[in-house]
Amino acid sequence: MPALAWIAIGLLVAVAVLAGLAVVVRLRALTRRVGSFDCGLRTGAGVTQGIAHYCVGRIDWWRCWSFSVRPARSWSRHHLTIVGREPFEPSGSRPETYLVRCRYEGEELELTMPRAAYEGLASWLEAAPPGRRDLVV
Repeated sequence: MPALAWIAIGLLVAVAVLAGLAVVVRLRALTRRVGSFDCGLRTGAGVTQGIAHYCVGRIDWWRCWSFSVRPARSWSRHHLTIVGREPFEPSGSRPETYLVRCRYEGEELELTMPRAAYEGLASWLEAAPPGRRDLVV
């Protein structure tokens, strides 16, 4: 094999390793932020694992395995309402995981999260500024 082929293979391996490191470093930075919690987003294709983070007046949500430095979704506190919750235990999920049904600007969405994260979300919504009483049904 010519030297040029070995260099190309070496560069491809280096790029793959650097990409993997970038994803791991990003994920570690997201999970270490104060106000972050595990939060999956359920879609028709299944649950996409992610990390949610409380911000001023909103929750930002990032996919776990992504290169993006921006959140994939962002939900304003003033338009987010918890409609209900139920235990969620598909194969591989942790015990005490909830499927939380929410409404955001008239659209239904389903989030999966541990019990402590659900309690934090409900408290955060209930502690919103006065004037809204329908945040947790």
